[in-house]
Amino acid sequence: MRIVVLVLLLVCEAIPFASLRAEEVLSWEQCVAEARSRHPDLQSAMASIRAAEEERKIAGSPLLPSLSVQGGARELGYTGSRAGSAGAQYSYALAGAQLLYDGGKSSGLARAAGEGVKGAESSREAVSADVRFALRSAFTSLLKAQEYVTLAADIQGRRLRNVRLIGLRYRAGREHIGSLRKAEADLADAEFEVARASRGLGVSRSALSTAMGRGLGSTHLKVRGSFTAVEPAEQRPDFMTLASESPVVRSLEARMRASGFDLRAARSAFSPELSLSSSIGRSAADDWNPDESEWRVGLDLAVPIYEGGSGRAGVAKARAVVSRDEAELKSGLHSVLDLLEERWKSYLDALQYVAVRKKFLEAAVERAAIANARYSNGLISFDDWVIIEDSLVSAKKEFLNAGADLLIAEAQWIQSKGEGLDGIGE
Repeated sequence: MRIVVLVLLLVCEAIPFASLRAEEVLSWEQCVAEARSRHPDLQSAMASIRAAEEERKIAGSPLLPSLSVQGGARELGYTGSRAGSAGAQYSYALAGAQLLYDGGKSSGLARAAGEGVKGAESSREAVSADVRFALRSAFTSLLKAQEYVTLAADIQGRRLRNVRLIGLRYRAGREHIGSLRKAEADLADAEFEVARASRGLGVSRSALSTAMGRGLGSTHLKVRGSFTAVEPAEQRPDFMTLASESPVVRSLEARMRASGFDLRAARSAFSPELSLSSSIGRSAADDWNPDESEWRVGLDLAVPIYEGGSGRAGVAKARAVVSRDEAELKSGLHSVLDLLEERWKSYLDALQYVAVRKKFLEAAVERAAIANARYSNGLISFDDWVIIEDSLVSAKKEFLNAGADLLIAEAQWIQSKGEGLDGIGE
């Protein structure tokens, strides 16, 4: 009994602790939900939106009334006939002011800041689209790596059976040494592919962990899914509508509108500024608690006459910014249109190519089955048989690659439309 227990302890020690950890199996929707809640790029984009909203409040504050409490104490001294005498003066007051007119400067700046919020929101959507593409790429990479581990093991087993078969034929004098060496080389290559696939699995797991916002350390991730596209491809989409609705273009539009409001505000530098002000308080000499109140109300008018040319320079600068933003909007729209056309074409190519590779795989499976039977019966040479075997291995790999490429092409098409993580799995 002690010997049995000792053997069990030795076996347990031989098993690495990490291998005892259960794998965490995630669906695409679960990956999306985690990335949506913890990805740092999305958190940064949300912080930018909040900063833009506060900037809008700051820009709009001059349009609201202001209220302040004022107080002071002064030490007084005199010259002339009262020289040598001194005293103190105390005062406190409640003062308020309201801007009435400034040529639209404050309202223009406030509306420009409002467009800044819209631009930040559009930028957040663009970031979400980029995060979705990175996440989908990492998800596909891990899904492919998992499938490739299984495929590599299957190929290794097939190559091992071939070595045994040719070894028997060689020892029976029905095959030469070159054929055996070729089979052994194919087996060594298959063993290398198994090892490489295992290492690639670890890299893909780390990439998915990072894409979800976890960072490093998730070494037991596993995903479930299939190499099946879900984006409709029945008819040609309206590229102009898609481009105009993309977050990149909407962000450029918001920036162009903001520069237009900035130009309006710059032009108001030549306008007079009128405001209403009032105050109520008390002041007296040599008494910190005066008993006489005084109040004041009036209109304050400021008319700019000369500011060293800064007003004209400000208008010229704002006009140049408007021209720049209009040109960048036009360029951005054209770039998005070109990208949509390219990604749509690549998506259709990938869809069709999967169907083609499937036919090649089906043909390779049939040919390999027939060739194995004929080779076993001595009806075809080793050189003809090994070509068919290699074609089967290549067909399996190409079909797997085509399926992964399809998911990547679909993800690129979705990214070009600006679709992010919102709405997935909800």
